[in-house]
Amino acid sequence: MTTANQPNGASAANTSTQPVLALDKVSSFYGNIQALRNISLQVFPGEIVTLIGSNGAGKTTTLKTISGLIRPRTGTITLNGERIDGISPETVVARGISQSPEGRQIFPRMTVLENLEMGAFLRKDKAEIARDMESVFKLFPRLKERVKQRAGTMSGGEQQMLAMGRALMARPKVLLLDEPSMGLSPLLVETIFQIIININREGTTILLVEQNALAALSIANRGYVLQTGSIVLEDKGRNLLENENVRRTYLGETVGVE
Repeated sequence: MTTANQPNGASAANTSTQPVLALDKVSSFYGNIQALRNISLQVFPGEIVTLIGSNGAGKTTTLKTISGLIRPRTGTITLNGERIDGISPETVVARGISQSPEGRQIFPRMTVLENLEMGAFLRKDKAEIARDMESVFKLFPRLKERVKQRAGTMSGGEQQMLAMGRALMARPKVLLLDEPSMGLSPLLVETIFQIIININREGTTILLVEQNALAALSIANRGYVLQTGSIVLEDKGRNLLENENVRRTYLGETVGVE
């Protein structure tokens, strides 16, 4: 796919030594079942960082823990050096983390415009909200064409665009994307990943969870491999594409790398 030929890291990532988002030895549980085991990762300003792994590895749990939907039992999560673990999900959004969730989870009976407005629900800066709405329409022209349409009547690809646009309306410091290519045709997958590159080039830092490891690693500055709740490997995206274990496990033995 085209994204495999993009330079790793769609924008020039900030070389600051201070991560915008950092997890340090984070463990999360579902009841008595441990889902994350001492996860540590960092995302620096301007980066696209991807988290890959098999189904059930803990990728979505990681994003839910960052978003405050799951409270870590141990470890810390910081945003620009300030702890955010243990605070409410709405406060996490207000601090600067917004998520486009797995399965899109748009409001199907609401219009496209109403869904986007929900993304800015916590904001009071009306003039800036209007500017951000126009920026979303520039990224997703199809949404502008369907601004009065009920979201539930749109195609899967359009709903994914809406979920991403809604997340951007919160004006996040870090955008969390959970499986944006799920259920889409190859052509739409290519479109979505090009949009992710464009969002990053506009200055948004991205943490991407994605089952399509080839596409994700092709656009990422860096990547982490998650296995049964633990980080087992981290490296530059390009290096992970060339790693034999990653190729065999997540890309398939016959996948070539340019």
